[in-house]
Amino acid sequence: MPLQNRVDPFGQIHAVPDRGLFMGNRGGCFHRPDQTLKPRHWASRQWIICQLQFKGRRRPLMQPGLYTELFFLDEATALASGHRPCFECRRDAAKAFRDALALAAPVRAADLDARIAAEVQSVLTGQSARETLAPASLPDGAFFASGGRAFLKQGQTGRPWSFAGYGDPLPLPPQATRLTPQATCTALAAGYRPALHATAA
Repeated sequence: MPLQNRVDPFGQIHAVPDRGLFMGNRGGCFHRPDQTLKPRHWASRQWIICQLQFKGRRRPLMQPGLYTELFFLDEATALASGHRPCFECRRDAAKAFRDALALAAPVRAADLDARIAAEVQSVLTGQSARETLAPASLPDGAFFASGGRAFLKQGQTGRPWSFAGYGDPLPLPPQATRLTPQATCTALAAGYRPALHATAA
């Protein structure tokens, strides 16, 4: 059975066989010794996106007391779910993301976590609701939800998301729910380009 460590654009974590292009974590360990998840699916606000391979490091997943490894279809999915690029293994991407966001206002790594992961945590705990808007107003690379499904915004279309990849582009609906955090949308609008799964080409 696959581990429950695959993340969707809503920020929910599932047990499916598809691994994706990126891994990451949510600031520490939130799994039990039997590799099942605790009720709260994060350890802190430090939600990061990492490379699958870095300096030849290899280890078993979900070791007791170590951080809970997560996997994402692509970077756009990880961004939508409240994560941001890691400053260790993806330093260039992390700096580009921070610099794009800083065009609106100066920002530190700690500020990124407080603004991005905190927004998704608030939604997942039921403390706040997601914003309803016209998907046409979103930058490319952002996600929205319509009819219970997640879509990647590309130009004047939305591509339906799945753990295996994206479907054919569809016209944008007049209204939908924004999934990608507001601060991340600001970085995308300022020119940050997330790495996408091949099916989005």
